[in-house]
This record gives sequence, C-alpha cells and structure tokens, in this order.
Amino acid sequence: MNKAFPGVMRKLIEEFGRMPGIGVRSAQRLAFYVLQSSREDVASLTNSIREVKDNVRFCGVCNNLSEGELCSICSDPSRDRSKICVVEGPSGVIAMEKGGVYRGVYHILLGALSPIDGVGPDELKIGELVRRVKKEDVSEVIIATDFTTEGETTALYLSEVLKPFNVKISRLARGVPAGAVLEYADVATLQRAFEERRGV
Repeated sequence: MNKAFPGVMRKLIEEFGRMPGIGVRSAQRLAFYVLQSSREDVASLTNSIREVKDNVRFCGVCNNLSEGELCSICSDPSRDRSKICVVEGPSGVIAMEKGGVYRGVYHILLGALSPIDGVGPDELKIGELVRRVKKEDVSEVIIATDFTTEGETTALYLSEVLKPFNVKISRLARGVPAGAVLEYADVATLQRAFEERRGV
C-alpha cells in the first residue's frame, strides 16, 4: 500500500479491497469518492449499508434476499409452485426475472460445488431443495446453475440427487446467443448449440 496515503485512508482502501471484484485501483477510486463526497452523502451511504445488514435476510423457503420471512416471489400467490428453478445465488433470480419468461418459484443454493475450495453438498442448500421436492407438489426442477466447471458439476450432482423422485429434471439450454454473428462464436458455444439443435 502506498505510504503517501494517510493511515485512515489506507485502512479504507484495504476495506474496499476486501470486496469481491474490487482491485487496488478500484478501492482507491472508491476511497477518493468517499473523501470528496459531502458528509450528508457519506451518512446516507453508511446508513444504507447498516439498514441492509440489519434488515435483509435469506427467505425461509428459497434463500432469496428478503426483508421478511418470505421473499416477494415466494409470497406471490400467482407464481407456479409446481416448477422450481435452481440458481447459485440471488443474482441468478434477478437475471431470470429480467427476462420475464418464467413464472415459477426458485431455490437458491448460495454457491456451487467446488471440492478444490472445500465447498461440498453440505455447504450448499441442497438438502433444503430435496426436502422441498419431497414435501411440495413439484412437477419440474429446472437447473439454471452457471455454465462454469463448478456450475456444471453442481448441475450433474443435482440431477443424480433428484433422480429418485417423480419429477422432471431439466437444464437451461446453451448455444449461440440471439443476434450473434456465427463466425465470432467460440468453439465450445458452437459445439453445444449443435448438440442441442432442435427441429424447425
């Protein structure tokens, strides 16, 4: 850390740097933003952080972010509870809801399997998903984990765990995105799109 910064500034930069996705330069920019902001703006920011910490929790059913016992989706009577879409984190719910094509409910695992990082099934909300499938009248589980090595491993594990139950298990399709030029698509995307081709 640059010794030209005063000690309290270095401490703030270090705190920002602990946040995911924030490197040293971004942490320095955030610290300078705070320094140049008015006291009122800084007070508003710290109050918002405190309110989030005090009031936001995980939904008692699906693990989505919520200010009450149930999130807005689980408490919505118009949602189709026979379909559960499984995502890794709350950001997956936000992405799915943005599309506006899914009207079922969700189950958030709060992570993905990663043996190298010590993340096994017991560290995720997989047991809770199994209990929901057993207890509720579920017809389909849609696995929408990320298309990373960890996400694929998690999807494979979930399909095995849920196989004994009388429920349809599906995985989000992958392929060439809408509006993409074919020559710019990477090999893995093209291969998956070809494998998952359908009749027209």
